[in-house]
Amino acid sequence: MAVKSARRVKPSQQRSSKASNIKLFKNPKVAFAFALLLCDAVLVALIIAYVPYTKIDWDAYMSQVSGFLDGERDYGNLKGDTGPLVYPAGFLYFYSAVRYVTGGEVYPAQILFGVLYVINLGIILFIYGKTDVVPWWAMSLLCLSKRMHSIFVLRLFNDCLAMMLLHASLVSLLHQRWHLGLIIFSGAVSVKMNVLLYAPPLLLLMLKAMNIGGVISALSGAALVQILLGIPFIMSHPFAYISRAFNLGRVFIHFWHEGGLFKFLYSRLDPIKLKLALTSSFSLKKSYNSHSSIKVLRKEYIVTTMFVGNFIGILCARSLHYQFYSWYFHSLPYLLWKTPFPTLLRVMLFIGVEFCWNVYPSSLYSSALLLCLHLVILVGLWSAPPEYPYVDNKALTEDKDK
Repeated sequence: MAVKSARRVKPSQQRSSKASNIKLFKNPKVAFAFALLLCDAVLVALIIAYVPYTKIDWDAYMSQVSGFLDGERDYGNLKGDTGPLVYPAGFLYFYSAVRYVTGGEVYPAQILFGVLYVINLGIILFIYGKTDVVPWWAMSLLCLSKRMHSIFVLRLFNDCLAMMLLHASLVSLLHQRWHLGLIIFSGAVSVKMNVLLYAPPLLLLMLKAMNIGGVISALSGAALVQILLGIPFIMSHPFAYISRAFNLGRVFIHFWHEGGLFKFLYSRLDPIKLKLALTSSFSLKKSYNSHSSIKVLRKEYIVTTMFVGNFIGILCARSLHYQFYSWYFHSLPYLLWKTPFPTLLRVMLFIGVEFCWNVYPSSLYSSALLLCLHLVILVGLWSAPPEYPYVDNKALTEDKDK
């Protein structure tokens, strides 16, 4: 008599699974997101096929990778057409893999970056779906940027991979996977240093979500990633690697709402004081499991904190190159819908920012207009009501049931 090895599924479980699938596909935002992803994938394919590619940094990337593959480990000697290599080791590993797969040819590299574009867009749409801030129709704004398509599939900048990894780390944070999120975040930093604009808001979130021991543990994991990736260069020419790959000459000043960084750190050492501070700063909501070492942060609060912190860094940057648009473009609709502005003004601000980034060459007027638009968005974010950071017991139960 044969014995069935397959585990039987209870009828109630089958009904629950079918109901969840039906509910998923009936959600207009989910269906619309899938449609957007498919349409944009087709658009990317058409751009690769019919729009001429213009080389900017590709030859320089390949020259720097060639030196690395030939055995050079001194960052001072890794150079290209645009100058010396100034990116951390993750950049070299990634573009070495790209060269291996594509043979150093542009066209197959464009296909690879087209796939990267679609993956990144899918991650962003997932984040938007989890936060439920932007209406479903406004997600189409994420697919309407001429400059963004150009950065990914017509320029092949390393900013594309760095931001895709950053967005992937944000997904981990939304699921309260702080250690995994920090590891992916560190991988993004290893490709390009601009990701560190997210470091101050990320540290704030970690301090709110974990105790000091958990924060130190997560940061140690991130530091270990950098050490492992940089070992070939650190062992041979440490000063050249650190000074070129991690140029920390720029200073960013961030202001903390909790009365300053040191006061906030002190409050984390005393949970009772932190609880009192939160009670006085926000409404009378109670945080979930306030006495535990890990507190559950609201998904909307996580995304808002990260996107706003990075946007402030962009606003304060001394100069902006065209590829820098990828640093915050995908957060732009979210930021606009966090402002108290009417919908028409939000859309006009988005169009205005997109227009400024497509003016080539940039002029005094386009740059001044972009700065003014950024300031208007910042004023809107500043005037928005503060968000309570923690998930309460009822909300946590509802989230688990989804």
